[in-house]
Parts: sequence; structure tokens; C-alpha cells
Amino acid sequence: MPRGRRRTIHFSKLYSFSCFKPTYEDDHARIGDRGYSRVVQCNEPENAEALQLKYRGNYVSTTKYSAANFIPKSLFEQFRRVANIYFLVVACVSFSPLAPFKAVSVLVPLLVVIGATMVKEAIEDWRRRRQDVEANNRKVEVYSRNYSFIETRWKKLRVGDLVKVRKDEYFPADLLLLSSSYEDGICYVETTNLDGETNLKLKRALEVTSHLNDENSLQKFRAKIMCEDPNENLYSFVGTLFHNGEEYPLSLQQMLLRDSKLKNTEFVYGVVVFTGHDTKVMQNATDPPSKRSKIERKMEKIIYILFSTLFVIAFVGSVFFGIYTKNDYSGGKITRWYLRPSPDVAVVYYDPQRPALAALLHFLTALMLYGYLIPISLYVSIEMVKVLQSIFINRDQDMYYEETDRPAHARTSNLNEELGQIDMILSDKTGTLTCNSMEFIKCSIAGTAYGHGMTEVEMALASRRDGVPENGHISSDVVEHSTGVADSSRKSVKGFNFRDERIMNGHWVNEPHSDTIQKFFRVLAICHTAIPVVDKESGEISYEAESPDEAAFVIAARELGFGFFERKQTSISLHELDYKTGEKDDREYELLHVLEFNSSRKRMSVIVRSPENKLLLLCKGADSDGRQFEDQTKEHIHKYAEAGLRTLVVAYRELGLEEYKEWEQKFLKAKASLSEGRDVLMDELADKIESELVLLGVTAVEDKLQKGVPECINKLALAGIKLWVLTGDKMETAVNIGYACSLLRQDMKRIVISLDSPDINALEKQGNKDAIQKACHVSTKKQIGEGFLQINEARKGSSSAKAFGLIIDGKSLEYSLKEDLEKSFFELAINCASVICCRSTPKQKALVTRLVKNETGRITLAIGDGANDVGMLQEADIGVGISGVEGMQAVMASDFSIAQFRFLERLLLVHGHWCYRRISMMICYFFYKNITFGFTLFWFEAHNSFSGLPAYNDWYMSCYNVFFTSLPVIALGVFDQDVSARLCLKYPSLYLEGVENILFSWTRILGWMFNGLLSSIIIFFFTTNSMIPQPFRKDGQVADYQILGVTMYTCVVWAVNCQMAISINYFTWIQHLFIWGSIAFWYIFLVVYGFISPSKSTTAYKVFVEECAPSPLYWLVTLLVVICTLLPYFSYRAFQTRFKPMRHDVIQQKRLLSCDNDQIDASGELPVRVRGKLQHLRQRLKERES
Repeated sequence: MPRGRRRTIHFSKLYSFSCFKPTYEDDHARIGDRGYSRVVQCNEPENAEALQLKYRGNYVSTTKYSAANFIPKSLFEQFRRVANIYFLVVACVSFSPLAPFKAVSVLVPLLVVIGATMVKEAIEDWRRRRQDVEANNRKVEVYSRNYSFIETRWKKLRVGDLVKVRKDEYFPADLLLLSSSYEDGICYVETTNLDGETNLKLKRALEVTSHLNDENSLQKFRAKIMCEDPNENLYSFVGTLFHNGEEYPLSLQQMLLRDSKLKNTEFVYGVVVFTGHDTKVMQNATDPPSKRSKIERKMEKIIYILFSTLFVIAFVGSVFFGIYTKNDYSGGKITRWYLRPSPDVAVVYYDPQRPALAALLHFLTALMLYGYLIPISLYVSIEMVKVLQSIFINRDQDMYYEETDRPAHARTSNLNEELGQIDMILSDKTGTLTCNSMEFIKCSIAGTAYGHGMTEVEMALASRRDGVPENGHISSDVVEHSTGVADSSRKSVKGFNFRDERIMNGHWVNEPHSDTIQKFFRVLAICHTAIPVVDKESGEISYEAESPDEAAFVIAARELGFGFFERKQTSISLHELDYKTGEKDDREYELLHVLEFNSSRKRMSVIVRSPENKLLLLCKGADSDGRQFEDQTKEHIHKYAEAGLRTLVVAYRELGLEEYKEWEQKFLKAKASLSEGRDVLMDELADKIESELVLLGVTAVEDKLQKGVPECINKLALAGIKLWVLTGDKMETAVNIGYACSLLRQDMKRIVISLDSPDINALEKQGNKDAIQKACHVSTKKQIGEGFLQINEARKGSSSAKAFGLIIDGKSLEYSLKEDLEKSFFELAINCASVICCRSTPKQKALVTRLVKNETGRITLAIGDGANDVGMLQEADIGVGISGVEGMQAVMASDFSIAQFRFLERLLLVHGHWCYRRISMMICYFFYKNITFGFTLFWFEAHNSFSGLPAYNDWYMSCYNVFFTSLPVIALGVFDQDVSARLCLKYPSLYLEGVENILFSWTRILGWMFNGLLSSIIIFFFTTNSMIPQPFRKDGQVADYQILGVTMYTCVVWAVNCQMAISINYFTWIQHLFIWGSIAFWYIFLVVYGFISPSKSTTAYKVFVEECAPSPLYWLVTLLVVICTLLPYFSYRAFQTRFKPMRHDVIQQKRLLSCDNDQIDASGELPVRVRGKLQHLRQRLKERES
């Protein structure tokens, strides 16, 4: 036997319900047909037949682009934006004589915008690619032609390769288990990344391959696998192994799926069946979507409006130009002769003989001239702002998790503003809401309750009875303190949070029912399949168990005097405290049978022989009537359930020798049977031996929530955000967590939709698939209808209708998502306050997310931590990955990543609100400033008989969006805050501004556009009427074309920048620098540009130094026009704040009126360390004063 191969324990003999023996099912008969046509040549990947099949390699990519498609695909992404298409057309046309400006002034900005955005996309996708490269280049041992294992990379694996995977390594592909370090070919597998469950799954190889235990035995191994084609079903597998002329049925018990982890087993040998994107985990993933925010999509509609406006005013201008041109020719003379290059040269774009053609060509000129209505720099400015916003998210110390050294990370910046508009959150449970750990916290033994710890649910109930704190929820920090206050000096033990001096430290021997207590903890120490692992350095024992519950029970038994320290093939050994002598001794129990847990019996039992030669059946989960302590125990179970704890009844029975022998004979015969009724017969025999049990008590364990989860969920609810939980866990587990995190409440009426009924179970045992599907569909439809009836009756019964919580299992969900039921299911779910979907597959999670997104039309957020959540994260509008301990698959597919669920509160209520507000204000302001500028061109055109002459110098127009108005709007998008971070968290209702989309509604958008139109009217007409009739120079000459253009442009620059100053809520030195600096730069530019040769500067030549600056009229007109331009918006905001304030206006007023130093303290925005130092300084000052 090779070194390292375990010979001590044969689990195939230890387990009585050996579901390890695969049987032929109906689907096995379809092998070779469509959908079941995959052929794998084991240990012969280079076989000619295998090469012809051309299966995919094991390379996996989650990127959006590849090297080949980056340029075309990214260009497609850019030119999906209609404004970019427009500017591309304008850039092409601007090379013609029709252009009112030089081509370079349009082409260069377009190239900068497109290039900058493509570079950003490339950088973000490169980060994803690096993570893919890391996964694809992981090492694995593969069997080579030299009949030995060599290391290779995951991406080089082929279908048919034999691989060796060691303990705590992930499986690189979907493998067929051949053998393991155990003689009978079993292994433990952790599937958290697939289904979210932390309990270990037991897999077992076929007996025909379990002997393949070294490199020499693998040398001659040849076989063929015929199985199902790649599919997303994680819970089934159909195949047949052909070996040495025999056929062996394969099931999921022999499959090791990619991204699950090998545990509690030194190594396994497996053959690659599915690779790369054919693996089940990748089949459950969808291609990375090109996500665009709703604000960006709405922005496209606004641009369409501006395009329509552009076409209308261009059309109006061309019509009038045609009329004027037609009337220009009279008596052989041309009125507007100055529109020709020279008096004798006719040009096609101004020919009074052909006014219709001239009008058409003028239309094209006008389309280019009024193009400044369309903000070309909008896209690139938004891209810059979003990147800077992402940097602030990444560096937020309040979202940094010190324990794992992981900050928050914005993996894409395209969706920042949607963080402030979330209507629905769809969350995973395990690892997202919980810590992936169970703690033994209470128990009831012989009708007496033990354990003083308080769960989060109990604290919440107590707070509702005694008065709710100011924040509306109990702090989890208080909970942690309360659970550990009984014995703070005791060493913390993971999985054990029990405090009760009556039975701790051996004091249980003094209790009235000490013999029952001894039996109770003896059951916990023996009735399990855990394996002890001894640390060679410290000598401490830890346990590797199939589930966290089981580990918690064994740890609890050890801490209370019943230490399990050794397991052999046929025995379990304990360090046990004797209640009679008060001394510890080692006791060995002979292990005869393990009746493991299954869904029909819902309990687990072991049959052992004690050192006193007694036959004992020890059971967890059994429950029947007519026993001692029945009433008290039931009352305790009810209280524990109310506290959100998972309960399990503990019982035992002493067996007679004859009874046991008779039962064992029948049971072994049933176990060896290969008939269809084998499982039913074994269930009946197990039920028979598990009858007439003696009740000992009940355990209560807590599936520990992450810190701050209840508070976070409560705050999100106050912000108007609804939460659904989609989990792969069992219904009981999910419901308990629902209560623990306040998603479900005691006053809530539960609507349960489940197909776990006797009728459905009976049909499943018969195996008639058509009948099963029909019955399941009918039952699901009926239960949905009954749910509607309950809600309607509750609404009719009272004015304050009771809240409902919907709980649905995976089977029911499968039928609820069918086309004929999904609408009614959604209507039922949306009428419930809380929804929990249990036993959900990754595909179902994605489908539910899609259903919610499509039906509500609102923005959805999905949050999860495992590979089973990838589809859901990609389907939602925003995917948030938890960078926990269970791999990085969810993070790699997410848009944002955080280390703890509680950070979602700050990510949404603070950063989400700020980003939404900033982007909304920024876009509205962009359209305002461009409409203001663009319409001054139109009014000037109208004033000059639509001659096509622009009001401003070419370079004035080119620099408007780049130098004179761009930086203030970027500062607005990065730094502005309506309220501080502390107030965002204190008043979560402020978040409703984003959910209701108040700041980017059509009313607000059109209001800003009207403000721009009004500003352009005031600037143009006030400027022209103030300057044209008046003497401008000392010699009495009036203002000419170039002076009027400079004055009007100066008013525009001042007005739009001062408008920004009025709109900003939170000034920093950067805003001041950008706003006033942009205005100052206009004057600097005017001076410098004016000194350039007149052939280059044209109308700008020394116009400021010699003409404008010395004139008092220039400065007076600028002052008066700017004040008049700002007055309408200033008056509107003053009226709104006083009589119809928005939510943030109310909070700002509260803050200003408050005299509480803590409320007006600005330190809420400071980093954590700085706030800590400020608090320390305040304390020292108080000490000095006292």
C-alpha cells in the first residue's frame, strides 16, 4: 500500500445509507442520444478518436474584450452614443468650405474623447484579465506519458487527462473521482463556491476504480466515459463508465466540480470530464454584460432632444437665409455683397440666383455652427469624474476591513451613480450575511433551559418590548458584549459561545438530572461523522466535519467534559467526565452503524456498544410524542426558534440484543439490494429502529451573522430599499437567518411555497417524470393562488394589514419561473415585505434577478461571495462581490467589491447618494452651459439675417468646453456634497431622492434647459441693447463686431461659472480655484491670444488690451448682465428652499438650526484615525478644565 493511503476507516462500511452505490436510472438509457453524447477517453487525451471530438480547452475568460475584438467592440461601444456619431460626421464635413470653423477644432476633441474612454475601458478589462491569468495559471499535477505526475497549469488540461488534487486545493475542472487517499475511495468536498453551503459533501469512487492508488496502477488504466453534454445543473449527473468490457452507472456522487475544494482527504485521483466553459460552474455564469447606467441611457434621450432642437433652429435659419438671399438680388445689385469672397466671384453657398440650393447648404453650415448645443466634452468629463469617484470609494477607510486587509474596490466606474438609485437588493446568505460559522449558544436538557447568551433576534425583541433606541435597532456590538459578559476571562473557542455556570467546568454533576445531562452530551460527542485532527506542535484537537452544526456540537461536548479525540474503523473514543466519581477517564464505544441524515427522515442516528456492553441508539433530530419533559422541551424549542436559533432534538434508546440482531439482518439485506425499492425499504427499517426514543433535550446553535448586518438591513429598509435573499441553503437555515437579521419578524405572517409534500415524494419514488412535473406545476400554481388569498383577506380584514414574508424552495422556484407562472409569482413576491428563496441554483438566482429587473423597471443590486452568485451579479444592474474567505470568483465578476455586508450601507447611502447627486447635477449643468452658449450663437445669427457668421472667434468657441467651463463642472462631480457622510447615514430617507430619481427627472432636466435658454436671451439682448447704441470708445465710436463678441463671451463665461458657484453646496479650495481660475484664464487667454499675429488671431488681435479693458462700459455691462442672468435661478432656489424644500434642504436647515456640537461637528467627514485623535484631544481638554 502506498505511503499516505488511509486504511483505518472504510466509510462505505461505516455508512448505512450507502447512496454511494449508483443505480441505473431512466436517463442512463439515453446515453448516446442528443444531450447525452459526450465521450471521454480516460488516460488517452491524444487518442485519435478523442482528438476528433475537439472539446474546449480549460482556459477560462471573464473579460469583456479580447485582443482581437477590442478595437471594433470598444469603438462600437463609443459610437452607440449618438453624440459621438454626430461629431464624427461633423468632423468629416468640416473639411469642406461649408464649415464655419477649422476642421481641427472638431476633430482633435473627438479623438481625445474617444481615445480617453477606450484607454479607460482597456485598463479595467486588463485588471479582469490579470485575475483570469492568475486562475488559469494555477498548478495541478497531471499524469504524463512517462507514467508519473508532473506539474502543469490549469489552462493546459484536456478532456481525458488524469490529475491528482491534494488537500485544500480547488478542482481545476469537472472530474470523475477514481480513487482517494482512503482505501474505499471516499473524499470530502467543500462546495461553498457552487451552492453557498459550507457543510462538506461526501463523494465516493466506484469500487472498480478505488484500487487505483499509485502511479503504477494508473499506467494500465484505460476506460471510456459516455455522459450528458455540458449543462448548468449542479445537482445531477448522468453517465456510464465502460471498463474491461463492463458498464458502470455514474452519478453526481462520483463527480468533483470545478471551484469546489478538497477537504479532509490527503489526495484524490480523477479524470477530466468537462473543461473550461463546459464545466458546470461556468455554464451557470453568463457572459460579462456591457452595463450602462440608466442616467447614461436617459442622457442619450436628452441629446436626442438637443439634436431635434439643433435641426429645428438650423432649419429655421436656413429658411430665413433662403428668403433673405432671394431678396438680395434686385436691380442687378446684391444687397449683402460682403458674403462673397469678392464682389465678382459667385459661390454656390451664397448665390441669389439659386436661393433654394444656398438655403440647403446653409442648413449644413448651421448644423455645424449650432453643434455647440451638443456637449462633446460631456462624455469624457463624466468618465474622468467617475474614475475619481471610484478612487474615493477605494480609499474610504470606513469601508476598509482590517482583519483581512481588504478595502472596498470599484471594479468599474460606469455605474457609480446607480449606487444611489437602488430599489431592490438580491442577496446571497452564506458568507454574505453570515460568517460561515455556527456557535453552540443554548440547550435544554431534561426540561431545564441552559445558556445565558442573547442572540441578535432576542435583543431586537427586547428592544421592541422595552422601547426602541433612537436609531431604531439594537447594535450588534451590544449583542456581542451581552453574549460574552458571563465569563469574559474564559478563552474564546470558535463554535462555542455557551455561558452557564450550572453545567460548565464540571458543575453539571451537581444538577438534579446529571445522568440525563451526561447522556445528552454523550450523544453530541458520538453521533456524528467528524474526524479529529491533532496539531503536532500544540497538541490541540480540531474537528473536520460535514457541517458547521456538527462541528459546533462536538466542540460543545468537548468543552463541557466529553472530549472526542479518536475515531477508528469500528470505534469512537472520548475523554469523559464521570458524574458519579467526578473524574475523567477514556471510554471507547464500538461503532456498529451510522444512519445518516436524509430529507425524508430528517434525523441522524448511530448504533454503538458501550464499554458496559449495552447496545445504544443515539439520535439527533428525532421527534415524537408521549415522552418525559415533552411540554417543557417544546416550549423551549419555540423560544429558541423565536430567538433565530437552529434547534435539534437529542434522544436515545437502549436496544435489546435479539431485537438488534433481527433488525441488522433485515437492514444489511436491504442495503445489499439493487432493486428500485431499496431506499424506501431502508427508510422503513431505520424508522422502525428509531422508534420509542427517550427524549434527552434540544440543542440551539446560532448561524452567526456578520457584524452590523441587522443594523445595515434596517438602515437600507428606512432608505426605501427592499431586500430578497436567494440562497442555496435549506429552508430552515434560511428562515432562521431571516429572523436573526430582522428580514423576518415575529409579527410577520409567512407564506411558504414548497414541494416537499408526501404526494410529491411518493411520485418521485415511482419515477414517473411526466406525472411529477405535472403535479409540481399544479401544486406550485395552487400555493401561489393561496398566497394571494391570504394577502387579500388580510387587507380586507383590517386597515393596517399584516406584513407577509414569502419563503419558497428551489423546486417550487423552478416551476414559478416558468413562463405561465412567473408573472403571478412576481406579483405575489412584490406584495410581501420580505422574500427568501431557498435551495436556489445559480441559474435560478440569475433568473429571479432578471425577473425583478425586467418587471419592476427599477435598478437592482445583487450581492454575493461565491462562484454560485456570478450569474446573479452579472444579471443585476449592479453586482457587488464580497471579498470573503471563499475564493474571488464573485469579486472577479462584480462591479464593486466590499469585505463585509455592513459596508453596503456606506457604499449606497453615502457614496451612492453623493455620486447620483453629483452626476445628475453635472449633466444638467453641462446642458445648461451649452444651451446658454449655443443659443447666443443663434440669436446673433437671427440678428444678422442668418448670414452664417459666428458671433465669436474660432478659438473662443473651441476653448469654451475645454478651458473655460470644464474644470468647475469636474470639481462639482468629484467634491460636491449636499450633506455630510454622517448625516447621510443618520437620515437614510435622504436616499429616496435617488430611488425616486428626483434630481434627474424630466421636470428638473427641462428646468435646467429652460434656465439655459433664458440665460442666453438675457446675455444676448441685454449685451447688444446696452452696447450697440452707446459710444464705446473715447472718440465716440460704437462697439464693433469683435468687441460685441468679446463682451458677450465674457458674460457667458462669468454667468455659467457663477451659476456653478450658486449651485454648489460644499466648497473646497479646489472649487474656488477652478471656478475663479477659469474666469481668470479667459482674460489671460484673451491677452496672450490677442498678441499673436492678426493673420492667426483675426478678430481677437489686441481687442482686450486696446479696446475692452480701457472701457468702463465693458466692465459695467459685464457686471449687470451677469447679475441679471443669475437672478432667475437664485430667486427660484430661495422660493423652493423656503416653501417647497427637498429632503436635503430640510436636513441642511436642521443642521444649521441645531445647537448640538456633535451635530454641527464637521469631523464626521474626516478619516477614522483623525476622528479618533480629535476625540482624544477633546477628552484631554475636558480633563484639564475639570
